[in-house]
Amino acid sequence: MSYLKVLHCSFCVKHGIYGLSTRSLLLKIGQGKEIQQLAKISTSHHWRSKLPITTQTQSLQNVKGKNIPIDNRAWKETPTLDIKNNMGNYCMMLSKFRLTSLVVMTSMAGYALAPAPFNFTTFALCAVGTGLVSSAANSINQYHEVPFDAQMSRTKYRVLVKGLLEPVHAISFAAVTSATGLGVLYFGVNPLTAALGAGNLLLYTSVYTPMKRMSILNTWLGSVVGAIPPLMGWAGCTGSLDAGALVLGMVLYSWQFPHFNALSWNLRPDYSRAGYRMMAVTDPGLCRRVALRHTGIITATCIASSYLDVTNMWFALESLPLNLYFMYLAWQFYKKSDSGSSRKLFRFSLIHLPALMLLMLVNKKYWSSSETQEHKDVMKSQDLNKLPESKRLTVLPRGPVVTAQETDLSKN
Repeated sequence: MSYLKVLHCSFCVKHGIYGLSTRSLLLKIGQGKEIQQLAKISTSHHWRSKLPITTQTQSLQNVKGKNIPIDNRAWKETPTLDIKNNMGNYCMMLSKFRLTSLVVMTSMAGYALAPAPFNFTTFALCAVGTGLVSSAANSINQYHEVPFDAQMSRTKYRVLVKGLLEPVHAISFAAVTSATGLGVLYFGVNPLTAALGAGNLLLYTSVYTPMKRMSILNTWLGSVVGAIPPLMGWAGCTGSLDAGALVLGMVLYSWQFPHFNALSWNLRPDYSRAGYRMMAVTDPGLCRRVALRHTGIITATCIASSYLDVTNMWFALESLPLNLYFMYLAWQFYKKSDSGSSRKLFRFSLIHLPALMLLMLVNKKYWSSSETQEHKDVMKSQDLNKLPESKRLTVLPRGPVVTAQETDLSKN
């Protein structure tokens, strides 16, 4: 058994690399036979560093029979984020523009359905104020949920998650929009509308947002948040809340359940990964039952609206096919509990709410407060006519008062 010491020599005519390496290796030679084992010669740093990057990458192929992919990506400088030019788009993303638009639409519907004279200035200020308060609530919501949004496929591209904006930008945007929105509602509409907006802002950011990771009751609380904007519109028009406002709020409250439960059904992996306590994750059976139950409540509320003098009887008939189909899709979701049925229910919910609001507006019973007062006067007179003669009170018309004057008989 003998060993042969070999110095590593490299020579390349093409690249002009030559020279002896200080490294050496031993080759084992056994009993005059040829070399039975070859040691792998590692390239020295002296000449390896002079090869181009592409040559180094290609030389790594087929090592130990493995195909290593070639990385041909070019290095580029990361551009500086231009916040000023994109601030408009970033603000729309912070406000969740589509969700805010839906909130404003329900507030406008509440204003239009209220039995009071229509004032365009107040109507516009109510819509603008509601939109600004909703934008502030959504911005604060994203500020609190950055680490959880990063774990969900649906929310991982939000501006704060991607680092397009800093947290201080979200807080500043929320402070400006909330102060402006509440000021517009208080001074431009009325204090009751501003109070409803402030309460909804605190409820969404301070109670609903942290409860999403604590209890499934967050869905019921979130439905209350969604039912307040139409009440804001009603209060902005009439300055008060009555039975008609409660009917509209009940419709919006119940609509949240089939809408959100169907949406969350296909997002269960994301919600579970982020640690959100949703019905679709913790209790799928309850999720389907609640969605079906509240479609029935919507149908009953629409029928009762005519008896509460909010709409006429035609609304109960015209909205019935729309509500029955909504119930049918919820029933299919309850029975099948698959992605297809949940997707159909969610998509129809986006059509159902605007169509229902439009039907309520067309079949509005009273268009002004004077009509409401006249109706009450007629009802009172009809009730009086039903009373027997013995129980009626007759009020004599007021006439001139004649006073007797004393005459002085002594003068006569």
